[in-house]
Amino acid sequence: MKRTMLTRFTAMALVAVAIFYPGLGASQAMLACAKRVDLVGFLSDHLSEKLSAVGKLDTSTILEVYTADSGNWTLMLSDVSGRSCIILNGESWESIPVLPGQKT
Repeated sequence: MKRTMLTRFTAMALVAVAIFYPGLGASQAMLACAKRVDLVGFLSDHLSEKLSAVGKLDTSTILEVYTADSGNWTLMLSDVSGRSCIILNGESWESIPVLPGQKT
């Protein structure tokens, strides 16, 4: 439950930033929507990005994070109809491993 609340809060914060600071969102990525399979193929073929995190926002929306070894990353929302939108992208992504004995 704690992780679900954190995921929802993060998604809501990102959407709020995109709404209230459109220049910031526009400078990172333009909102691009297409079939999920097409966007995943593009991220893989052109940017070498692979799925590294996924979370369920609600019964019809999935949040996905794609990352590349170069540090580039893309945040994408997908719905049950198969439509996906790239919300943000950036660089310098770092995955932090869970240490033994650390609560997640």
